[in-house]
Amino acid sequence: MTEEAGEAGAIWHPSPNCGARRNGLRPDLLMIHFTQMASAEAALERLCDPGAEVSAHYVIAEDGRLWQLVDEAARAWHAGRGSWRGAGDVNSRSIGIELANRGTHPYPEPQMRRLEDLARGIMARWSIPAEGVIAHSDIAPDRKDDPGPRFDWRRLALQGLAVWPEAGAEAPLEAFRRLAGQVGYGEEFSDAQVLAALRLRWRPWARGPLEPADMAVLADIAARFGVDREGAGA
Repeated sequence: MTEEAGEAGAIWHPSPNCGARRNGLRPDLLMIHFTQMASAEAALERLCDPGAEVSAHYVIAEDGRLWQLVDEAARAWHAGRGSWRGAGDVNSRSIGIELANRGTHPYPEPQMRRLEDLARGIMARWSIPAEGVIAHSDIAPDRKDDPGPRFDWRRLALQGLAVWPEAGAEAPLEAFRRLAGQVGYGEEFSDAQVLAALRLRWRPWARGPLEPADMAVLADIAARFGVDREGAGA
């Protein structure tokens, strides 16, 4: 791939940590991460270090600078183990974007604008729906919390770049695991881990045990964007 073949406006900064997508898979997910490092440059160094064995397709600095590390058609090593909607090998099914942020402060306006432009282009190129834009914490709630509670998912949803729950849905507490599975959360994770991931996405202010407001989120997202895990034999 040449620099001219990259995302418009991106600085081509190739990482050796990539390979071919497996089993004929194409991207149907767009995953958002934070770097949790001191700077975008520090993240670039790690993501391009062969010894680290990690990478992403893109890195966006807080000031909006954009680097492309891996061709979108290739498999970057950003997701690790985990599953979404009953399927693993998320690296082969996704495109990964790293945002320079420690997860402790809001994401700056230039960074968010660049992310929105980038996400819009990726989603169009690969026909990724809004429900396919997910957090790293969604597929690995036992070990990941990025992009964290300060990330503005509602802002993306208002532009059709993610999903956001609508008011009015109701469901009993005992339906938690069934609805969580329909949304996409893996059955290998505990109730507490799934609840924490759900709240990072849609209710980052919430604390304590499962409550009706959490169930309302699950019921709405499952009804509008869910997959029938039971029908698929999950």
